[in-house]
Amino acid sequence: APTAAPPVAVAAAREGGIVVASIRGPISPSVAEYVERAVETGRERGAALLVIELDTPGGLDASMRTITQAILNAPLPVAVHVAPSGARAASAGTFITLAADVAAMAPGTTIGAAHPVGLGGGVGDATVAGKLVNDAAAYARSLAERHGRNGDWAEKAVRDSASLTETQALKEKVIDLIAPDLDGLLGALEGREIKRTEGLVVLRTAGRPVERLPMDWRRRVLDWLSDPNVAYLLLMLGVIGIFFELAHPGVIFPGVVGGIALILAFYALQQLPVSGAGLLLILLSLILFFAEIKVVSHGILGVGGVIALTLGSMMLVRSPVSWLRVSLAAIVPMVAVTSLFFLVVLRLALKARRRPPASGREGMVGAVGEALQDLAPTGNVFVHGEIWSARGAGDVRKGDRVRVVAVNGLSLEVRKDQEEK
Repeated sequence: APTAAPPVAVAAAREGGIVVASIRGPISPSVAEYVERAVETGRERGAALLVIELDTPGGLDASMRTITQAILNAPLPVAVHVAPSGARAASAGTFITLAADVAAMAPGTTIGAAHPVGLGGGVGDATVAGKLVNDAAAYARSLAERHGRNGDWAEKAVRDSASLTETQALKEKVIDLIAPDLDGLLGALEGREIKRTEGLVVLRTAGRPVERLPMDWRRRVLDWLSDPNVAYLLLMLGVIGIFFELAHPGVIFPGVVGGIALILAFYALQQLPVSGAGLLLILLSLILFFAEIKVVSHGILGVGGVIALTLGSMMLVRSPVSWLRVSLAAIVPMVAVTSLFFLVVLRLALKARRRPPASGREGMVGAVGEALQDLAPTGNVFVHGEIWSARGAGDVRKGDRVRVVAVNGLSLEVRKDQEEK
């Protein structure tokens, strides 16, 4: 009877090098794009292996699923290495590690705590929360069992937020090996057999050139914008700039900067669990500040604005995890600067705008000078350090203080200053 042919080692003949991508920080849409690019680069290079060095506290579920799908459907083997020492593959990082063909950890690292976090930060509907947990638990088990790893622990990491050190993870068959660094990982993987959809794959990593793939500047900017603190600062900068432009039409620069900052803030905030109440409180605070400038409220509107701004800033991004919230280190200075801007700087600017002109044709009207001779009815007067030809209204004698009431070409119309003593 014919015997089944053994699986073919399809990767043994791959002559490409090793492509290395590094994830440091939360999992965001820009990080997902970066991993997809790394997979595509590995395919184009004919690489023998893609290594993803991972250190993350977690991130967005949609971005995590994009990354796991890219790994699962990659045309080349993918290894996830939780490194360096002190790194973690928490929450979304657990799923990414479990999705890899090879899961490795450096000494002093951890994995787990993959319980799904509601974007609203609240308790929410128990039925909906239960569905999210069940879906995430089934997904984690599926990823683990796909590569012959511990599906029971993967489900426990979701339901009970279980975590493991690298030695515990190896013992529990959650990962495949422990490697201190990239060289140690590549050395341990030389000749290792892994199962992929196309059959048995033999890894050849010894002596292969290593190409590190940095995140390009566009994705770095987008990743930077996904930081809640950056989104908050851009929001405040944008609103202040727009308000300043409305108070002083024609200044242009604050309006341009404010408009750009506001658009960037909206882009960043759409990726975060934003509280509508927090956003409304911030807008209310700015209205109160503006009203304080226009209305005499003895400071009541200003105090209300400070309170509303503080509460709105603290409520703007609601999440039980610290890295998804706006930090007090950003809130306190911004509240102080914004309050100072509206209550002091903008008030002084508006006062200066209402002040009568001090130069030019309009600046001469109301100016006080001295009659150098009797105005009968014309003569010379001394105003603003200059001698002007003037026409007097009424009885104006030499030496009298006069006030300019009109400017007619190069001649002034003056009258005797009624405030003269």
